[in-house]
Amino acid sequence: MIALTLAEIATATGGRLAGAADPGIVVSGDAQTDSREIAPGQIFFARRGEETDGHLFAGKAVERGAALLVVERELDERELGAPRAVCGRVPQIVVADSTTALGDLAREVVRRAREAGGLTIVGITGSNGKTTTKNLVAAMAERIGPTVASAKSFNNEVGGPLTMLRVDAGTRTLVAEMGASAEGEIARLVAMAPPHIGVVLSVGMAHAGGFGGIEATERTKAEMVRDLPAEAVAVLNRDDPRVARMAEATAARVRWFGQHPEAEVRASGIEVAASGTRFELHAAGEMLPVRFRVLGEHHVTNALAAAAVGLELGLPFADVVATLEAATLAAPGRMQLLGGRDGITIINDAYNASPDSMHAALKTLAQIARPGGRTVAVLGEMSELGDFAGEEHDRIGLQAVRLRLSQLVVVGAGARRMHVSAVNEGAWSDGESVFVESMDEAFEYLTRTLRPDDTVLVKSSNAAGLAALGDRLGEAYA
Repeated sequence: MIALTLAEIATATGGRLAGAADPGIVVSGDAQTDSREIAPGQIFFARRGEETDGHLFAGKAVERGAALLVVERELDERELGAPRAVCGRVPQIVVADSTTALGDLAREVVRRAREAGGLTIVGITGSNGKTTTKNLVAAMAERIGPTVASAKSFNNEVGGPLTMLRVDAGTRTLVAEMGASAEGEIARLVAMAPPHIGVVLSVGMAHAGGFGGIEATERTKAEMVRDLPAEAVAVLNRDDPRVARMAEATAARVRWFGQHPEAEVRASGIEVAASGTRFELHAAGEMLPVRFRVLGEHHVTNALAAAAVGLELGLPFADVVATLEAATLAAPGRMQLLGGRDGITIINDAYNASPDSMHAALKTLAQIARPGGRTVAVLGEMSELGDFAGEEHDRIGLQAVRLRLSQLVVVGAGARRMHVSAVNEGAWSDGESVFVESMDEAFEYLTRTLRPDDTVLVKSSNAAGLAALGDRLGEAYA
């Protein structure tokens, strides 16, 4: 973090410095909301969550070397579980709301970095592909200079500010993944770190239950580019009509990516295989072939978005291609190739799932089948779909049949409609769609029935827990 005094942090967060702490003390450590993650010199924000209260763990943060506690009430030595001398050495700033204070401090740190003139901010949103695109953009930005990018999928009101607070005086690029489950949330993140380059990947049914429908999702994703100034750049997916409409809602210069003929950064000649995807990348009047080792045709969209950002950052075209070719994995748990024994391939894509990403993964499964081998889809629940859950699970079951996959294994009661829809389609014989209640049942069934050269996709939302099943299968067939 950019070095700030306690007085400056208190002002930024609207807080009060408790006790007799010296307001001139300088703090420059990163921020954490999990006491287990605290390292010496860092700031601990004690948040009240739905299931626990961070104030109960402030003592652990002190033990681990926290330099500052941001709290909603002043904590005494009994609450901290530490001697008075230790408590006195760890100052506390008391704020009205720790989550709000976290965002306020992030806004101040980013403002100072922007005003210093050395920081470029890239904001990325979309119903699918944010983390993959963020990782690709970060790899490109690192070729230019020190880069801060969202860890894991840190893209909400907590994860976003935690990422922003890692910016220091030497940071050249901040790559911020900005997600939302309701209208207004992306706008709040954009206000904390106004992008120089705002990217919108797609508008789909992810989190549809929270948004209330696809129209609300579109409005929310548009918050990324709606308030961009004329000197900023909106990087938009020309292939997605809902994203394309956002060009009318921004004052920023628009740069298109996609397979559409009008896209300035465009892919053609796409060929999908288990080893990755080959395509030709067109930009600025040039064309270069790309061997993109990230599995799945749908990840070409993410590669194009990242290429567009890389070019906007000033990276030479050849370096953009080299960065894409160096990538081997979208992210852990995303189209991750495992297994190999007896020619059996396990694709673990159970970190997250929306209707769009589920459709894309099933299409990839159908495309990369080994000659003579079967295609087996092991699917779990897609969460956060609200009233749309039933019909969207039905559609996935029907797609599995229409893609002529060899076997569907549906895991868990929340996903059962996939199995029912596949069976009701009537095109499959008995046993081609199987429903099991648990991952253990799925594992037992699969290890008993898989054959040499089978290709297996394991796909669900993270909450369904099938990532562990994918890893377990990967180990079994390593």
